[in-house]
Amino acid sequence: MTAVPAPTGPFRWDLVSPAQLGALLDAVPEPDLWFLPELLECAGKVLARSANADLYFVGRSPDSIFDLLSGALAATTWRDRCHQVPLSLWADPDVLTPAQVAQFRSNLSHLGITPHGLAHRRQPVAFVDLVYGGRTYENLFHLLRQWISEERAAWSVIRTKVRFIGITARTKTSPNTWRWYQAAPWATQLPRRALVGVSLRAGLWEYFGDLQPKITRSFPVARWLDQDTHVPARDPKALAALAEAVAIVAYGRSPEGRAGLAAAITGEPTMRQPWVRSLVTELRRPTTTRQT
Repeated sequence: MTAVPAPTGPFRWDLVSPAQLGALLDAVPEPDLWFLPELLECAGKVLARSANADLYFVGRSPDSIFDLLSGALAATTWRDRCHQVPLSLWADPDVLTPAQVAQFRSNLSHLGITPHGLAHRRQPVAFVDLVYGGRTYENLFHLLRQWISEERAAWSVIRTKVRFIGITARTKTSPNTWRWYQAAPWATQLPRRALVGVSLRAGLWEYFGDLQPKITRSFPVARWLDQDTHVPARDPKALAALAEAVAIVAYGRSPEGRAGLAAAITGEPTMRQPWVRSLVTELRRPTTTRQT
């Protein structure tokens, strides 16, 4: 039997309980969170349109959404339902080596995603990422689909348990507005409700996707097999990114942040669903959770 490789991935600080940071950020300037109102709106839409799914944020582009939700949901029943999938998936699945495919599966298994797990889980899974052409989602889908076929898991069940939330740059609304999934042949294998769009102002989409300094190093296919990726970056750009992320989490945990997220959710049509109303009630409830 082939040994299952240990999961790999870039190191990322626990920002909900940041005591481990010590004095690391003492000399780093206070970040300017100029994008908070739009970030709250986007995060609220992601939650409200998730169909009560556990959220898996793919790559580094949606880091700020993950950080905001990690803070805001820390004192709710959703505190363990946001996860990160630290993989760059630009490579065509057909060119991956058997070792790279095995590593992909090990990393997802470590996050609780397996074919049989998907078939039997109570809550659906929703992947979240910034989308331009949809290549990352296409590659992720095909890697998952191949794995499911090899494991002979129940695809007819799994296809109802998986969602893809694509955050796109906002354009003018019209009957001909482009939807990220419309030109994706793979998307036809899923129910229409499994493909979700959330729009973000183009300038902010570009900031999160292309310009924002990130805490972690990129993790492309070529590095998937590296076992030395668990070393935190400490260069000035990484520390500035860390300070920004810490501030976003702290804002999410604040009464103002929780109230703002609740307000963003209440503007969505899904507010009439019981699970959404329950979550909003939790967010509005005063919390005495100690912030470490």
